[in-house]
Amino acid sequence: MARFKVAGSCLMILALLAVVGMAPPAKKPETKPEEPTKVAKGEHMEHDAMMMACSKACSDCQRMCDMCTTHCGHMLADGKKDHAMSLAACQDCATCCAASSQMVARGGPYSAIICKACMECCAKCAMECEKHPDDKHMKMCAEECRKCEKSCADMVKHMPGK
Repeated sequence: MARFKVAGSCLMILALLAVVGMAPPAKKPETKPEEPTKVAKGEHMEHDAMMMACSKACSDCQRMCDMCTTHCGHMLADGKKDHAMSLAACQDCATCCAASSQMVARGGPYSAIICKACMECCAKCAMECEKHPDDKHMKMCAEECRKCEKSCADMVKHMPGK
């Protein structure tokens, strides 16, 4: 008797599943595709190009500062304590450049603020790296920092509400 109840229950579940499976799928409400925002040809092109150039300069500087941080760490491990300050400067500069690159690329409302900060970080990091003129890594980092500093300065001059 118990077998028939279990079998009967199974048949009812299978029948229910079959009925549910046969039901027509629910219709999704029809939505009209949004029209893309129309921008006049050439509008904002200069501003966008400047933002992308600044973002790239910041990103390039961030990577160079990260590499220089590693180099300074090796120098410290070799007993050259005069690289301690440049290591810290490169770390902070890399962090600031990364944030600046991201915010400027997306045209964030605080882009001018971060560009000003990045400009200062790059200037100070370059000064630290320039204290080691015979070290090729330090020289490359200083050069990249100066490029980023200039790009950020140009961006700040270009931005409204500086």
